[in-house]
Amino acid sequence: MSTTVAAPEAAEQALTPIKTKAVVCYEGGTPWELTELELDPPKANEVRIKFYAAGLCHSDDHIQKGDAPMRMPVVGGHEGAGVVEAVGPGVTRVEVGDHVVASFIPVCGSCRYCSSGRQNLCDDGKNAGIGILKDGTFRFHKDGVDYGGLCVLGTFTQYSVVSESSVIKIPKDIPWEVACLCGCAVPTGWGTAVKAAGVKVGQTVVIYGAGGVGSNAVQGAAMAGAERVIVVDPVEFKRDMAKVFGATHTFATAEEAFEFVRDVTWGELAEHALITVGQLHDKVIADALNIVGKTGQVTITAVGPGKIKANPGLFIGYQRRIKGHVYGACNPLVDVPRLLSMYKSGKLKLDELVTRTYTLEEVNQGYQDMLDGKNIRGVVLIDHDDD
Repeated sequence: MSTTVAAPEAAEQALTPIKTKAVVCYEGGTPWELTELELDPPKANEVRIKFYAAGLCHSDDHIQKGDAPMRMPVVGGHEGAGVVEAVGPGVTRVEVGDHVVASFIPVCGSCRYCSSGRQNLCDDGKNAGIGILKDGTFRFHKDGVDYGGLCVLGTFTQYSVVSESSVIKIPKDIPWEVACLCGCAVPTGWGTAVKAAGVKVGQTVVIYGAGGVGSNAVQGAAMAGAERVIVVDPVEFKRDMAKVFGATHTFATAEEAFEFVRDVTWGELAEHALITVGQLHDKVIADALNIVGKTGQVTITAVGPGKIKANPGLFIGYQRRIKGHVYGACNPLVDVPRLLSMYKSGKLKLDELVTRTYTLEEVNQGYQDMLDGKNIRGVVLIDHDDD
């Protein structure tokens, strides 16, 4: 649950480097390692966050496995929630003592994309793969080596210094383990259905993959009024949980789902197929294209080596579409508070997403549990000696 924050440090202490325990990847294909790093104080327009919870998202696992390029070494984690402990000069978005969610895409609020209602495409996101802040320097160090932060954050740590563009103020009564998931999994999944796909009342939606993102896509499709919310996932536990989040039907295989959709729609097939699997592959793309009918849309919310192998006639003759997106096409500064408001009113299920919690020392185990299909979402609860 949310923690009451002690009195803020004196201003001079906020300008002093501190030590922080952090979980780091040194090279793709090697395990996460817990170490102690030195953390610089915040510079202009930066804040230091004391993290209390971080989500175990599949994207971090892709980095650790070496499936996605990333400058190393890097502090893992891009879902996080905590307290603003110190601020640098010029910070206006938050102040010391505020509770915040870390946004894995920074939102400057003034670039072409932010100013046209597409905050998820903010130009400040260009440094996410480097983990370097806007001034071209790093805040994490050890033995003369600079450590990046995943998505210019690094939330698998007790403390991090990030741009104020990367934080979203939230109410102080939101549990940490729930709040952290609203930095990625919740808006990405919910937005996949509601904003990127644009699901409408009475439609048939097929969702491939019912993990942390997929479960929220289920919620989004159900809230948008879809008549049928169909989940395809080989793991029975995830299929059972999908019904908790609003799935009307679940299947272990794409073939079973296709037969059902063909029969129940009298051959018209689905309006939407949402791909939220942990690893994008050729077959799931082909299955998704196969299950949507005329004017149907396949919305991809996954990363991996999968390729689109389809005759152009599938798109031309039936006006099918494939759409990609990031962050569920959400506007984080607006949609994250909105989602938390829906949670507080009982309209959005977030407590049910958290299957198990871990310590920083247990990050590798948390990811193994994810890969074994044991979790909808694992969350790291971060201890502090002074609490």
